[in-house]
Amino acid sequence: MKRITAYCRLKEDYCAVNGAEVARRDLASSDSWFKQIYKEQGFVYPKFYKMDSLSQAGYLASELIKRANPDFATNYEDDEIALVFANSVSSTDTDLRFIKSYEGSDSPSPSVFVYTLPNIVLGEIAILNKWYGENMFAVLPKFAPGFFLNYLQVIGSTGAKAALCGWLEVLEGSIDVLLFLVEESGTDSLELNAENLLNLSLT
Repeated sequence: MKRITAYCRLKEDYCAVNGAEVARRDLASSDSWFKQIYKEQGFVYPKFYKMDSLSQAGYLASELIKRANPDFATNYEDDEIALVFANSVSSTDTDLRFIKSYEGSDSPSPSVFVYTLPNIVLGEIAILNKWYGENMFAVLPKFAPGFFLNYLQVIGSTGAKAALCGWLEVLEGSIDVLLFLVEESGTDSLELNAENLLNLSLT
C-alpha cells in the first residue's frame, strides 16, 4: 500500500474531499454540523441519527471517500480492506455525555453507553460496508504519521491490500478529522509518506 487515493478533511466549519470543499457549516441552522453534512450530501442511513458524534464523523468521512473513489471496494475481497484510526481523546466526548445522562438521575442512557469505546466507530463502518479485514483504534498523544506508516507495513504483510486510515477526534465541539484511503496504486494520488500525511493534517 503506497498511495493515498482519496482523503477527507472535516473541521468545525468546513468539510473537504481531496482538497475541494464540499460543505460549509451554516451557523444559523438548527441542525448539528454533522446532520447538515448528512442532509446536504443526500445520505440515507437512518442509524446515523442514533450514533454518537465520533461515529457520525467516521461515517460521514468514510462515505465521502467512497463517493470520491466509488470503484475501490469492488477491487478487493471483504477481508482485504483494513481500518486504522487514532485520536488523542479516546471516546471522551461520549463519556462526558454518558456522565451527564445519569447525574441527578437513576437512569443512565443505554443508547449513549454503547458508544463509550472509541473502536465502536470501526464496527459501524465495518458492518455497513461488510469489511472484515484488520481493524484497530489507537490513542496517541498527537497525530503521528509514523504510526500509520509502520502499522500499514505490518498489516500489508498479513494480507491487507487497502486501508481506510486516519485521525478521528471529536471533543465538545472541537472537530479534527482526517481520513485517507491507502492503496497500492491510483491515478491523481499522493505518495504515502510522512511529509504528505503531515501536510494533509495541517490543511
